[in-house]
Amino acid sequence: MQMRKLGKDLEVSALGLGCMSMSSGYGPPADKGEMIQLIRTAHDRGVTLFDTAEAYGPFANEELLGEALQPIRDKVMIATKFGFDIDLETGKRGSGTNSRPGHIKAVADACLKRLRTDHIDLFYQHRVDPDVPIEEVAGAVKELISEGKIKHFGLSEAGDLTIRRAHAVQPITALQSEYSLFWRGPEAELLPTLEELGIGFVPFSPLGAGFLTGKIDENTKFDPTDFRNMVPRFSPEARKANMALVDLVKAVAERKGATPAQVALAWLLAQKPWIVPIPGTTKLHRLEENLGAVNVELTENDLKQIDEASSRLKLEGARLPEAALKMTGR
Repeated sequence: MQMRKLGKDLEVSALGLGCMSMSSGYGPPADKGEMIQLIRTAHDRGVTLFDTAEAYGPFANEELLGEALQPIRDKVMIATKFGFDIDLETGKRGSGTNSRPGHIKAVADACLKRLRTDHIDLFYQHRVDPDVPIEEVAGAVKELISEGKIKHFGLSEAGDLTIRRAHAVQPITALQSEYSLFWRGPEAELLPTLEELGIGFVPFSPLGAGFLTGKIDENTKFDPTDFRNMVPRFSPEARKANMALVDLVKAVAERKGATPAQVALAWLLAQKPWIVPIPGTTKLHRLEENLGAVNVELTENDLKQIDEASSRLKLEGARLPEAALKMTGR
């Protein structure tokens, strides 16, 4: 497995593993024993960055990851997130965000217990809290870093100005936001800012929440609890209209002797050397397929052709429901 650097000194595998889907988001939770084995197999294959959050479950995903990684804790980097209004005793979710400094510190202690560790390698603010100045958030994390509980600070779905203000208080190691051939919004402002400040980028949904794998079409039925049922871009009409992008990726994949998923991930890896995608899966064969992307080399000509062809496409549908979109880019 190739290695990459986030920020100044967080070295991780070029592809991480997003663990959310094992517990929530894409339907019922997967079998715990099978997921523990999958996580450990990912490490055996070279993955060193594992991504979770208190909100996934809530709590269930951190507990799963803590148990799976306990025997190899010193060989991996764990990223988790704070920032939603979640009762630390019951797991009941409130209606919004909560990044008050006292709450951040309480969440950190609770995360440490669930993850069975004495430190968190990368601690992200899950969504920007409009009621708490980002300087106070960064200051709270800075204190946790000085105590040794946290190693690196990250933001998720934050905007340019917020990143700059936070970075001035406590250097940010990584930003996590959606980025893929299915959603290229970060290219306009985020990527130049991250490059300027020396901040790494960790794209979630690098396969377009599965759409870029070529296994989804307008007739696909999702589990009733799958979040994609609420996403405008995943309406049957939008899926049908957006299949032109999948056809483009499939054509490149056939030419390269790869799968569409591998091409989509290879495209991301080719954008910047400080980009580390975190595709998620609950299936071993998909894990193997995704990790194979590091061996798919897209030439300058390949990338140019992809850009030119994709720029002519007009993708239909918003990437998130309206309420969720309002919590991004702040």
